[in-house]
Amino acid sequence: MEWLLLILLGLITYFIIKRRITSLSRTQATPESSAPGQTVPPTAEKSTLRPISKQEETELRNCFPWGVYYLQNVEYRPQAVLCRGKLRTNPDAAYQTVRENIEAEFGDRFFVIFQESFSGKPFFALVPNPQAQEKSEGEPLMRPGLALGLLIITLFTTTVIGATQIAGFDLQQVQSDPAILLKGVSYALALMAILSVHEFGHYLTAILYKMRTTLPYFIPVPFFLGTFGAFIQMRSPVPNRKALFDVGIAGPLAGFLMTIPLLLWGLAHSSLVPLSEESGLLNINSLNPRFSFLLTLLSKLALGSELTSGMGINLHPVAVAGYIGLVVTAFNLMPVGQLDGGHIVHAMFGQRTGAAIGQITRLLMLVLAWVQPDLLLWAIILILMPVADEPALNDVSELDNWRDFCGLLVLIILVSILLPVPGTVTQWLNL
Repeated sequence: MEWLLLILLGLITYFIIKRRITSLSRTQATPESSAPGQTVPPTAEKSTLRPISKQEETELRNCFPWGVYYLQNVEYRPQAVLCRGKLRTNPDAAYQTVRENIEAEFGDRFFVIFQESFSGKPFFALVPNPQAQEKSEGEPLMRPGLALGLLIITLFTTTVIGATQIAGFDLQQVQSDPAILLKGVSYALALMAILSVHEFGHYLTAILYKMRTTLPYFIPVPFFLGTFGAFIQMRSPVPNRKALFDVGIAGPLAGFLMTIPLLLWGLAHSSLVPLSEESGLLNINSLNPRFSFLLTLLSKLALGSELTSGMGINLHPVAVAGYIGLVVTAFNLMPVGQLDGGHIVHAMFGQRTGAAIGQITRLLMLVLAWVQPDLLLWAIILILMPVADEPALNDVSELDNWRDFCGLLVLIILVSILLPVPGTVTQWLNL
């Protein structure tokens, strides 16, 4: 199990190095010479539908300075105009220049998308902007009443679950003595704090990039954990891969930073029980922390010499919430599709390589589920998810070294959560 996760981390490191070498070679390459104003006619196989008129096509061609992006071909699709040519400057400058020119000519009629083809050549695409229609209709974006109502209901459902499933009281006792609900407050507050910080990490970062988004909405349920988590709805496309990375990493990183102190406090107030056949990673009354390298270190730090080999942990309600926060962080960091980890690897390596990493991750999780059956549900969910992530408007410009480092750091956090503690470490820690 350990070597599979290390292989995944090694592959991601390899992709970072390979991408840096490729980026350097592109920068040093000399572009082919072409006379300004020369264009290649559209191919005969293109669609006959024309989202723009002949006059507008002339205006569109003028939006591409030959020294920035030498336009060679305009292709018409039913809902898009594809503009192919040769990139003459760095992707950031090219996208900024072309987008400003198109907005000056066409207003907010189109979204300007900058992507790479399957052959690795950057091209522009103009697609209709539905936000212009939404703005004219005055569709409400912020619904604070709905967000607050869901928050209150979720706080109640998590409190009930904390009193019944975590503290051990049955529903009849709660109905006869509502004061018992106070036993579930610590679990509810800790879990809601972790989930709230996670979602507000996404929300505030999206606002920083001037992206249209809703407030975080909680999903209350009267069973399971008391909630299925929370979410925000993006109502505008992601402007570039830097924004995609920052919005993607902000949530799990903020949630993780909230989880660690709560988990340490909860573990310090937990009790120890002898390990049994029922002990495992899903038994909060007899948790065996050794399946996770990070959880083992945190448990030893909180419980000290009292935690020895043959001992499990009967989790305090706050520790249960912190443990769930750790699991939520790990799942969201899985580099697959629409998960936060999928956004991160997409931003780091591009859409195609990110999808390839997602496919490898899904296969590795199937193997891990065979070794550790408790991970089977994760493997099934990941298999059902699409591996491709939606592109940013500027999906060509790459990240800087600092963001690459942060991306590698959170993936190391993921591996540390999923990686079982090695035998040499258990001996050193007397576990």
